[in-house]
Amino acid sequence: MNADNPNHSSNLYRRESAFIGGYFFCFCAALLGLSACSQSNSDVAAAGVPAMPPVAVRAVTAISAAVPLDVNGIGNVEAITSVDVKSRVTAPVLRVNFQEGQNVQKGELLFELDPEVYNRQIAELEANVAKDVANEKESQANIEKDQATLKNAVSVAERGKQLLKQGIFSREQTDQVVATADAAKASLDADTAALESAKAAQGADRARLAQTKLSLSFTRIYAPISGRAGAVQVKAGNLVKENDAALVTLLQISPIYVSFSLPENLLPEVRKFNAGRALAVTATLADGSTATGSLSFIDNTVDMTTGTIKLKASYDNPQQKLWPGQFVNVQARLETEQNRIMVPSQTIENGPQGKYVWVMNPVDSTASMRPVDVSRLFTPRGQPEQAVISSGLQPGEMVISEGQMRLAPGAHVRLLKANANPAS
Repeated sequence: MNADNPNHSSNLYRRESAFIGGYFFCFCAALLGLSACSQSNSDVAAAGVPAMPPVAVRAVTAISAAVPLDVNGIGNVEAITSVDVKSRVTAPVLRVNFQEGQNVQKGELLFELDPEVYNRQIAELEANVAKDVANEKESQANIEKDQATLKNAVSVAERGKQLLKQGIFSREQTDQVVATADAAKASLDADTAALESAKAAQGADRARLAQTKLSLSFTRIYAPISGRAGAVQVKAGNLVKENDAALVTLLQISPIYVSFSLPENLLPEVRKFNAGRALAVTATLADGSTATGSLSFIDNTVDMTTGTIKLKASYDNPQQKLWPGQFVNVQARLETEQNRIMVPSQTIENGPQGKYVWVMNPVDSTASMRPVDVSRLFTPRGQPEQAVISSGLQPGEMVISEGQMRLAPGAHVRLLKANANPAS
């Protein structure tokens, strides 16, 4: 390149000037474009066009209803009465008159034992009693004869004494008739003693006979209660002993108990509401079926290891749905609170200031936050969990149940489905 050439320097200067001028023109044009775009957006906003559409939500209606106050626990089913049936005599088993697992009624014949030994003892004792009766009669007859003999001997002795005084009888003759009278009296005393002995023997034999007949009755074993029979421990031909192992166990399952425990801090409430009437207690089985009974027992002490109090509820159990040994869910109803406001628990939100709900204004379809006080939760049978509101809501207000996460105070909402049933 030649530095001494003036034409070349002039051309270079003109090209650089043209480049800088073009760049400046593009920059100004860009600034003008941005200004025009900003002015256009401001005009759109000023025209009142919403920045975003209404939020789609679902809502439920707060309702006023009667709400039961319940306490819950785990219960165990117990038989009211359990009886081990035992033999009261020793004898072989002749027959068993029921099936294992069968329901039996009080007084129903369960077992028959061999009565042969006792029948023979009864026959022998009856013969002894008959002999004692005969001895008694014989002694009675002897007594009557001795009484007549004694009477005659006493009369002869008195005459002999008078004749002795008159000198007609000698001393020997008088002593003889007096001795005869004394002998007659001794014979009467002996026969009287024999009569008493016969009566005593008869009484003893009759007592043994009654005892043997009682033992004979024990060879037929009857059900002492109505209940369900368990496993039979003996079969026909087995020898059972007096008051030995149980032959079968009977459980009374209709009616039946359900025992359960509650925390000790609930005891005052339970006693308070149970004072006027027996509390209703609902037992829920594993298959979802329920049985309703009434509180019948409150233990007299609190378990110090667990801090709980034991209670029992009784059930008629006519269909025998409750079975001894089962575990069931127990719900005791303390009272029913009237005119309590309820909404589904899913509508309750937690914030820095406490619990709140989103309430829809039906006039302009806007949403607002409403602080509420929740006294407790309640789950109606077969329905979702409900929140019982003590303050903050009125019956009939629309509470948003779905879509709360997209809401802001004053936001417009659009109902996808309005439903007045809080269980939905």
